[in-house]
Amino acid sequence: MLGQMMTAPLLISSLVDHAARYHGQTEIVSVNTGGGTETVSWGSVARNAKALASALTGLGLSKQARCATIAWNNRRHLEIYFGVSGGGFVCHTINPRLFPEQLVYIINHAEDEVLFIDATFVPLVAAIRDQLTSLKHIVLLEARADEAAKTLPDIIAYDDLIASGDDRFEWPQFDELTASSLCYTSGTTGNPKGVLFSHRSTVLHSFACNLADSIGFSAMDVVLPVVPMFHVNAWGSPYACAMVGARMVLPGPGLDGPSLVALIDRHKVNIALGVPTIWMGLLGEAEKAGSSLESLRKTVVGGSACPPSMIKAFRDRYGVETLHAWGMTEMSPIGSVNQPLAKHLDLELDALHRLRENQGRPPWGVELAIVDDQGNPLPHDGKTQGELLVRGHFILDAYFRTSSEETLQNGWFNTGDVATLDPDGYLTICDRSKDIIKSGGEWISSVELENIAIAHPDLSDAAVIGARHPKWDERPVLVAVKAEGRNPTSDELLTIFDGKIAKWQTPDAVVFVDALPRNATGKVLKRDLRDTFANILMQ
Repeated sequence: MLGQMMTAPLLISSLVDHAARYHGQTEIVSVNTGGGTETVSWGSVARNAKALASALTGLGLSKQARCATIAWNNRRHLEIYFGVSGGGFVCHTINPRLFPEQLVYIINHAEDEVLFIDATFVPLVAAIRDQLTSLKHIVLLEARADEAAKTLPDIIAYDDLIASGDDRFEWPQFDELTASSLCYTSGTTGNPKGVLFSHRSTVLHSFACNLADSIGFSAMDVVLPVVPMFHVNAWGSPYACAMVGARMVLPGPGLDGPSLVALIDRHKVNIALGVPTIWMGLLGEAEKAGSSLESLRKTVVGGSACPPSMIKAFRDRYGVETLHAWGMTEMSPIGSVNQPLAKHLDLELDALHRLRENQGRPPWGVELAIVDDQGNPLPHDGKTQGELLVRGHFILDAYFRTSSEETLQNGWFNTGDVATLDPDGYLTICDRSKDIIKSGGEWISSVELENIAIAHPDLSDAAVIGARHPKWDERPVLVAVKAEGRNPTSDELLTIFDGKIAKWQTPDAVVFVDALPRNATGKVLKRDLRDTFANILMQ
């Protein structure tokens, strides 16, 4: 016997329709790429999204055509999120920080037919335009395209495009398993790999984000997604915010400390999302400018491990709760969020603070496991380390243009992380499997050493790698960036590990550099550091 309830496909268009219907006057603040700020509403975003869907349909694109974006966080980009997917096309967000060769590969591999770009990226696209074999239309995310047309003669203005559409367009209805959006991950070896999300997975991921036990956006929140909209769809925040009608502040290209502090204070932002490197700049500027970040209640930190010293700084200086989160492009991306359980409320304050330093528990829709090198399950005792596997309702089944057999491991996705799980599901990422240091047969977590190092006031950044060793196979080396005006010695830095880890885990050497190499999403390129310093202990 079947249940007798109404059914409808879970489609992205339903999210922006809900926002327009019940939160139509809720403001969205957008910092424009060319300068200045504008305030729109969920109602206007929905109307423009419909007009865009109508205009794209009128262009005669192929079924499920990929429509790419190279753009900052602004309201036109937000409209594209809903207009492209809602119209039955695939929204393909592209990271502009990739090398031109990678951009060409990604656009051609996806067979993008439309490319939306901010004015910042006109020279970049002009340089590779002749190599983009499938591209039919380029759209500038501005009201006019006269100046850009001198460089890209076939470019059209976004406002002209949506003016040709109908803002009363009826959203098409189709299978909720239909592809909705596409992101390529830079965290893999070889060429970037595409992750093709569905309408169903995106809506379910939005529910998971909005759980009180997860990030928990609500209509009372003012949300600042500092994480770029080209980085796993801004961690799904635009969709989740539409679902609850949250107010949004879109920061445009200015992700520096002064710009962010000004936005938070001016627009009373209470939830902000970003990677650790962004928050380092924000904390430094807030202190310099004398801002109390009075409205800020919660920061969500992901993308790489959040140093405990950063969590402490937010808590002690500003009374801000830091939600340590973990995920991957392949997971939509939320995999876990650090929220306490009821039983933890009885903990001593120091113990509760230590609990908040790991990556947290999975929300509904995500299942985690750890296994050994042979794929055998390992205990969830909070101590045993193993390869981290994941499966769930918004986890990829296969990379774009590949099969499940090529991607999954007995129905699970191998994240490439080494981790522990405790009986309550709390996850601690020990390292990437390729970054963990194996010294004399024992594992040393580079993440743990980095968290200790970055707390030192004489350092502005730090990374730990494994270097070759004649006796122990590998030994840890600290690669450090001195803070401005500071000049610590190697011996001084090595003493910070005393009493915090086993003596044998202390790095064998310190190397000072001007800056750490990072990839397009801001993660440290440890392979580059290993290439440079692999033999430093063999001399």
